[in-house]
Amino acid sequence: MPKELTESERQEFLSAKHVAVLSVASTDGRPPASVPIWYDYAPGGNIRVNTGASRRKARLIEQAGVVTLVVQHEEPPYQYVVVEGTVVDVTTPTPLEVREAIAVRYLGAEAGRQFVQSMEGQDTVLFTIRPDRWLTADFSE
Repeated sequence: MPKELTESERQEFLSAKHVAVLSVASTDGRPPASVPIWYDYAPGGNIRVNTGASRRKARLIEQAGVVTLVVQHEEPPYQYVVVEGTVVDVTTPTPLEVREAIAVRYLGAEAGRQFVQSMEGQDTVLFTIRPDRWLTADFSE
């Protein structure tokens, strides 16, 4: 039986570098959208995700105003954090420094900046999500 992560453990886990799966309700007759996504999080704060402004997920996030974010460790010992949250801010376009910070987090300094430069000219949107509910599991014992 897994144990729950403590508050500090779940915040530390969420702040580590993981690719998350973001899920958002659909209003177009299709199932909920669930997509892998990079994110930014500092313990005790909000979650930030950047995406293309014309993407389906961006439209659905704006419509729903709530999302679920799943972050997991895919190798033993298995651990995961699920966050249900409310969108508290939408910024268009995403500020360059935020796009760079998220890309550098996942790709490193040089490759992150190159990635952001390669996306120059694309319309972006930054969603700030307040964590409302948490579900965690730690299978390490």
